Amino acid sequence: MKHKKPQKPKEQKQTKPESNGLPDFYELLDTLLPRANTLLRETLEKMKVSSKEELINKEKEKNDYLLELEKEKNKCLLELLQISINQYQRVSADYANFQKRIPKQISDTIGYEKERIIKTLLPTLDNFEHTLQNAHSAENIDVLVNGIQIIYDQMLDILKSHGVEQIKALGEAFDPALHEAMMQKAEPDREENIVLEEFQTGYKLNGRVIRPSKVVVNKLTSEQEAQQQVAEEKKPQQEKDSAEQIINNQ
Repeated sequence: MKHKKPQKPKEQKQTKPESNGLPDFYELLDTLLPRANTLLRETLEKMKVSSKEELINKEKEKNDYLLELEKEKNKCLLELLQISINQYQRVSADYANFQKRIPKQISDTIGYEKERIIKTLLPTLDNFEHTLQNAHSAENIDVLVNGIQIIYDQMLDILKSHGVEQIKALGEAFDPALHEAMMQKAEPDREENIVLEEFQTGYKLNGRVIRPSKVVVNKLTSEQEAQQQVAEEKKPQQEKDSAEQIINNQ
């Protein structure tokens, strides 16, 4: 007969002591309760001191203890609920005041900015008025033109102080981000895609285009482009010949 090997006794798994969820509840209260609330803090500390090992084995006294503990928990939770309600009411009131206050602040700021801009324009308007009053007594048209030029320059300075600047267009390469092409012309003696004329001046505010310049752009045919390229290649030699001729004449 085969001898059976003695089986090792199965190791009994250690079972964790039953938990009534109190540690998690203590941790929750400790996180949420205000530090300044002395009454709730004292209640929480009393609850922590009473541990499971202190419970009496008698079932009735244990149940009484747990019932009293549940009452303390409910008391803390109700107080915490009231604190949350009060905080919500304060936040709601602050937000309502914010909604009433912000539109007025925006309106006041816009009104102040309008007033500031208008005040800077008034001296120019005064100079324009004086120029018109003296137009009939001006000795010649040049005096009137000079007065208008002064007013124009003053107006540009005021706009510049507010972050407004003119866009350079005439003689510049056409840029669709800055210029608006109204017409096209073909001038072989000028470079391709160069602004030939400016119908209306463009402006930028703090670097952002608020009105593009309306311009005429130079557009050459393929034949004209070829002729212009040949002329550009001959230009350095012509300049060199002219320089040598000047030296020889000297």
